[in-house]
This record gives sequence, C-alpha cells and structure tokens, in this order.
Amino acid sequence: MSVVIQVDRLSKQYRFGTVGGKRLVDDVNRWWARLRGKEDPLAKIGSEVNGHKQADSHANPPASGLRPPASDSFWALKDVSFEVKQGEVLGIIGRNGAGKSTLLKILSRVTAPTAGEVRVKGRIASLLEVGTGFNPELTGRENIFLNGAVLGMTKAEIRSRFDEIVSFSEVEQFIDTPVKRYSSGMTVRLAFAVAAHLEPEILIVDEVLAVGDIEFQKKCLGKMKAVAGQGRTVLFVSHNMAAVLGLCPKGALLVAGRLEMLGESSAVVDSYLKHNAAAVEGNGGLAQAANRSGDGRLRLTSFHVESTDGTRLTTILNGMDVVMALGFECRADCASAAMDVGISFASDQGSLLTVFYSSYVNQLFRNLSTGGQFRCVIRRFALAPGTYTVGAKITASGRDVDYPRDPIGQITVEAGNFYGTGSRGFEGRSGFLIEGEWSVAPAGN
Repeated sequence: MSVVIQVDRLSKQYRFGTVGGKRLVDDVNRWWARLRGKEDPLAKIGSEVNGHKQADSHANPPASGLRPPASDSFWALKDVSFEVKQGEVLGIIGRNGAGKSTLLKILSRVTAPTAGEVRVKGRIASLLEVGTGFNPELTGRENIFLNGAVLGMTKAEIRSRFDEIVSFSEVEQFIDTPVKRYSSGMTVRLAFAVAAHLEPEILIVDEVLAVGDIEFQKKCLGKMKAVAGQGRTVLFVSHNMAAVLGLCPKGALLVAGRLEMLGESSAVVDSYLKHNAAAVEGNGGLAQAANRSGDGRLRLTSFHVESTDGTRLTTILNGMDVVMALGFECRADCASAAMDVGISFASDQGSLLTVFYSSYVNQLFRNLSTGGQFRCVIRRFALAPGTYTVGAKITASGRDVDYPRDPIGQITVEAGNFYGTGSRGFEGRSGFLIEGEWSVAPAGN
C-alpha cells in the first residue's frame, strides 16, 4: 500500500497572548530575523523561540534575586514523525493537551507548522470541531454543496450523494434551515454525514463525535469502518478506548507534544493507561492533613489505584478490575480493635455517589501491625466516564478512628468495554453503569 500521509519532524509552537508586534516595523524585524535564522529581536530574555535560546545580558542573576522572565511560548508538538498508508485506520490518543487536535489541524491545513513537513496524497475531509467548514448563515442544503465544492466535487457528484447524506444525518426536516439555528448535536450529525459521504481519500475525525448520542456514535463508527473497507484512510482521535480498540488496528500515543508510541492499538492503549506511573495519586500530604477527625490510633497516609497485576494507573477504564490502595500507620494500640474501612466516590460537583465499607462483606481488620495497606479490589469498575473524588473513613465499634474531611484523591474514568458491545452507556451525568439484561413478556404478566 502506498503512503498517503507522511509527517516528518513536525513541530508547532504557540506564543502566549500575542498575535504580532505592536508596530509594523516589529513584525518586519521579527520576520527578517527568522528568515536569517537569527534570534527573535522582540523575545524576552531567557525564553526559547524557534530553537534559539535568547541571550541573557546578565551572566549572574541580579542582586534582587529576580529570575529571568518565563517563556512566552510553548511547543504543542515537538519532532513528531510517522507515516500512514492507504486504507489504514489510525487511532490517536493522549491526555488533554497532548497535541492531538493541533496535529489534526496541521494535517487538515487549518494551521501551519512551525517546523517540519507534512506530505499528504489525496483529498482530506475533516471533522475537528462542531460546525467545522460550515457557514452558519447558510442552510444545511447550501452547506452540503459548499463542502462538496471545497473538496473539488462537481454539483452533479454532490447531487448524486445528497439524499444519502441527508438520510444519514437525520435532519431532513431542517435541511433548509440556517445552520446557526441547529443544536450542536444536529450540526455534528450533518457535518459527519457530509465528511463521510463525499468520498475523500482521507477522513479525519476528532473527539467531536462525543457530542452526539450513543446511537449516532455507533452509526458513525460503523460508517468509518465502511470507509476504511473501501480503501480510504481514517485518522480518529477519541478518549473512548473501546471505540479506538474496536475501530483502529493501529494507534499513536502523544505525550506532551511528542510521539511516545506507534504500533498495534492494544499495545498503545495499554501504554497510555500505564503512562505516568505515579498514577492516580491522592493528596500527597495525606499523612499530615489536619482537617480530620477520629481518635488517631490509626492514620491513613497515602492513596493510589492499581490494576490487579500491581501496575499503578493514571486512568481507569470502566469494566476493568481495580485495586484501591490505602496506606496506613498505627500510632497506638490497633491490635485490640476491629477496624471497619470505608471508601467513597463523589462526583466532581461533590455529590456523593456511593460508599463501600469492609463490614458490608463481613470483613473487619484485627491485630494490625505498625503499618501497611488496606486494599479494596473492585470488580468490573462501574463508574461512567468522568472525574471523581475519593474519600475514606476508618471506624471501630461505631466510633471514628480516622476520618479525613477532605477528599484523599481523585480518579479519572474513561470508557472501557463494560457492556461488551462498545457502548459507553448514557452520556449525561449518569454516575454508574448498570449490569443487567432486558427481556419482553407477553401481555397480562
């Protein structure tokens, strides 16, 4: 298969809070310096611009102890290189701020790179943000023809696919309404339908599909599989690991603007989940936290999350087995008491979702030594995708032993394959995924 996308040492730098100089002469001087490979004459001392460290006129820091100004720029991408062949489906994953959207914008020619080169063979259709490529003043019908024209298609070619596009988008009733009156979900439906049905050689889709409902997401994933089956290339960015694993045989992991890993999607997803081994750490000062109650015989000192094989996790996929590890130390007599250990989960808004005490499963801890770790294994973790806070409490004979009043940590949950169908579950603030099954009974039961 031929290479349709080649990325060579791609870098993108952004500057904080500046578009240009205050005067035309400043912009000209900056351009002339860049053309000659010289330092930016307007850059702050101590900052790095286009690979050049700006000279500091003071070999030693001033007597005041003030440091040079911080850099007014940052690298969203740095030395990224890879190839994508015709017909490949590449999933691009990484934490927020890793550079995924910046990479797609460069590939889609929305923005230009600071350094490096991109070579693309074929027409690209991109869905990067809600309403990408749409004129809000035009109707849905007019925007379909506009997008087709941008891709170099004739009116006859667009007309031949028009009915299929409208049917897929499910916005027939509003096709002659200005797009500015569409909801975000309707806009995404039509935008994806246009991008997928106008037969580009390369289809680029960002996380924007998460705006749609579950059924539409499944419909889109099915369409992307069909597109790939026709020999066209798909680049897919998502935080839905189940979707990435189901759609993309190959994956790329971006970490802080650099390409950390490129290979089979299963290995890339595994690396993503294990990256940053310091993991879902809670409050680093838990042992010294003052806002707590209890008699103090035992004190919680640390919190983290592990997989069942002992790997510390930065992100939890719902449906997986996880271990909540609570470090503790005994400061007085712990041997004579029967300790009941509880852990709680609350939404990022602070609403309590659930509490799980060891006594619920007839487990009380006696004869504790000077220190150790309470380990709570949770099977098929059922929290919906989102960010949650974790609390803990230790009691003995109904009295508090240690109760930190503030959360002991925070966890991030992403979509796994909880249901075995690729469904993420309800997309609102549902809290929990429910394991069960449905059936139908005849009338009268």
